[in-house]
Amino acid sequence: MNRFKLAKSYKSILPYLLCLLISLPSLSQVIPQSFPTAPTGIPQGSSTTGTPRGTTGNAGNAANQGNAGNQQGNQSGLSNQQQQQANQQKANIQRDNQGKVLGGQNGQNQDAGNQGKLNDSTSAKLPPVDAEKEAFRQKIYGYSLFANKSLDPIPNLQIATPTNYIVGPGDELKIFIYNYAESTYEVTVTKDGFISLLRVGNVYVAGRTIEEVRKILIDKFSKFTPGLIGSGGETARTKLMVTLGDVRTVKVFVTGEVINPGTYQVSSLSSAFNALYQAGGPNEIGSFRDVRVVRAGKVISHIDIYDYLVNGKIDGDIRVQDNDNVVVGYYLKRAEIAGMVKRPGIYELKPEEKLGDMLRYSGGFNDKAYRARLKVQRITSKERKILDVAETNYESFEIVTGDSVNVETVLDRFENIVTVEGAVMRPGDYALDNSPSLKQLIENAQGLREDAFVGRVSVLRTRQDLVLESISINYTDILNNVTPDLILTRLDRVIVPSKFDMAETAYVSVNGEVNNTKIGENEGKFPYTVNMTLEDLLVQAGGLKESAYTSEIEVIRRKRNSIAGAANAQISEVFKFDVDRDLSLNSKGSNFTLMPFDQVTVRKSPNYVEQQSVFVEGEVLIAGPYTIVNKNDKISDVIKRAGGLTELAYPEGATLLRRTLVRELDEPTDFDQAEQTEKSIKSGTIIGDVPNVKEESIGIKLKNILKSPGSFEDLIVQEGDIIRIPKRLETVQVNGSVLYPTTVKYGKGMAFLDYISQSGGFTTQSLKKSSYIKYPNGNVDRTRRFLFFNVYPKVEPGSEIFVPLRAAPALNPQQALQTATGILGSVMSLILAVLAFRSIN
Repeated sequence: MNRFKLAKSYKSILPYLLCLLISLPSLSQVIPQSFPTAPTGIPQGSSTTGTPRGTTGNAGNAANQGNAGNQQGNQSGLSNQQQQQANQQKANIQRDNQGKVLGGQNGQNQDAGNQGKLNDSTSAKLPPVDAEKEAFRQKIYGYSLFANKSLDPIPNLQIATPTNYIVGPGDELKIFIYNYAESTYEVTVTKDGFISLLRVGNVYVAGRTIEEVRKILIDKFSKFTPGLIGSGGETARTKLMVTLGDVRTVKVFVTGEVINPGTYQVSSLSSAFNALYQAGGPNEIGSFRDVRVVRAGKVISHIDIYDYLVNGKIDGDIRVQDNDNVVVGYYLKRAEIAGMVKRPGIYELKPEEKLGDMLRYSGGFNDKAYRARLKVQRITSKERKILDVAETNYESFEIVTGDSVNVETVLDRFENIVTVEGAVMRPGDYALDNSPSLKQLIENAQGLREDAFVGRVSVLRTRQDLVLESISINYTDILNNVTPDLILTRLDRVIVPSKFDMAETAYVSVNGEVNNTKIGENEGKFPYTVNMTLEDLLVQAGGLKESAYTSEIEVIRRKRNSIAGAANAQISEVFKFDVDRDLSLNSKGSNFTLMPFDQVTVRKSPNYVEQQSVFVEGEVLIAGPYTIVNKNDKISDVIKRAGGLTELAYPEGATLLRRTLVRELDEPTDFDQAEQTEKSIKSGTIIGDVPNVKEESIGIKLKNILKSPGSFEDLIVQEGDIIRIPKRLETVQVNGSVLYPTTVKYGKGMAFLDYISQSGGFTTQSLKKSSYIKYPNGNVDRTRRFLFFNVYPKVEPGSEIFVPLRAAPALNPQQALQTATGILGSVMSLILAVLAFRSIN
């Protein structure tokens, strides 16, 4: 029974297995065409003869590619839709590879994109020999045209039908008759050159142009279509038009010195240049100047690619026909030009072309090129030689193949420059041609300035041996014709000194209590002017400050006629003046005339003191800043003005915080920063650690101060002081080497060790004898030693107890006994030695 069921199941799946075996050949053809990577061996879409299979070599000719692909698909058993999709993928791949189809000679698998320009990354992957060859090709002028992926010379099929297009087998013709009679025909030229039309019959059109075919068809259709031929001097009322549908493909041979010679199928609209582009263009020894088109064994056209590169046109580029041969021969004359030209490279020249033509092909000279003479290196039959070509011979100099032309850079120097500097109206560089003499040069510089020192004008001249020579001239003598004018030479440098340059710049200075807003720029110095008075200088300095001591303004003057060598020689004079504060001109003014380099000092008035404040914080009736009224104001005076203490105040914990600015003598002082810091201290706004600010916490006994105001403990306050009075404290902090550091509630009558006990007690590492306590007012008290006992300090509310850690580990009883025994033995040995020594004596 089981065997019967198994046989029945085999019969049910047998039809599916047969279908699968039948479809395997078709799947073998579909799968390779569905992927962009061709299998190893024969290139995808190429035959072993180098002729592309199923394509015209034109990425844009999708119609012809589709027809060829459909024929292959029908032979393989594929549906028309599947084959169209496969051909479309091939067309996309070919379009990405510049629309080129390579004729792979001897079965070579070459990608179309590799016909053109190889970029740097591709060249790096090539073998050294191929990379060197590719680098050489890049230097050849015209090679980049065929390697450029952005260039697409393949003709577009969606164009108007050319009237001179020659019809051939495979072309699709569309015939339109319109106006009085209307009809449309779509016919394909047979391989014998005929088209077959209803009622007309067969018409031979192969080898004729579109215009000739139209005239033939008018003659044929006129026999039964009225109005096609005009009569009585009137034009035809019925029109006939012939256009192209799908064009045929033609087979073109590209041979000779090209990158990829072979057979190519191209559109019948393509030209010889299109076929050459698909073959990759001429190779490193191919000619760009004479590309021949051979038809039926005869050369019918010559193409000069340089004509396209330079002028944008190719006169010999004709439309190809079936079995045409595009032949690229060897170059005959080629030379290289390098250096300062717009387009360095290797250029091919015709036999009659000269050096001037080569320069024009390279784009001409760069802006900084040395044009007067060119160096040409030539290879002779034995060795190399160099030729110098003058600028006048460029158009007639004969270039030999293999020549190398080098265009150098112009010299970085001037052939006719002279320079004038100093006290002239327009200093700078001038042309020696227009300024041949010193007098003419100064006139071209718009003459001398008023401050010019004409008694000694210097001319720095560069001699033939490149040594600088100084020539001094009295220019006044030249103006008065006493001495002849100096003839200048190239690179002469004329220096006209200024009177101001030869005199020390005079100034006067002022410091002290003046409103000098530009102190950071002029450092208190002002230019000296003749007849400047003391009041004039004070006005320039912004006037006097409110703190200025006007009764004692000093003018310090340099002593210019002191006795030389005397020990008590006077070096300066001091003048004191009482200056009116408004600095106005009146009979009471000093009108003291200043001299160069006078120094004015305005001191601060001894009775002028700016407001100073101290700050009260904490448990007072009115906290805040308070101004110091008297110089000897004390803490009690400030507390009294603050309304006294509140009921919650804890005077024993009161502190005085004092901040002062410390200046380092060995470091430069930043006055702006110091001034800002002083302002912050005065306003009490300093927060945290500030460099160069010393902060001191002074423990005061406020309770005693308030009991006895003016006593020894009642300190005199200073500007910026902060008096802090805390709220009543009820805890004691225990920190350091205790078992459980914590905060303990203050209890009246509790001793030091009681708080230690509530923190867990001492540890084995506690240094009991060094324990200390810090009181709320900042004072510190330590543990004292009396005989073998520790006397601990008194504890107050808000105190902080600290027990330090022992540096070395504590000894246990056994270790202590051993240590004591060792020490005692050493002492006894020492005593016995001393006694023995005495007995011997």
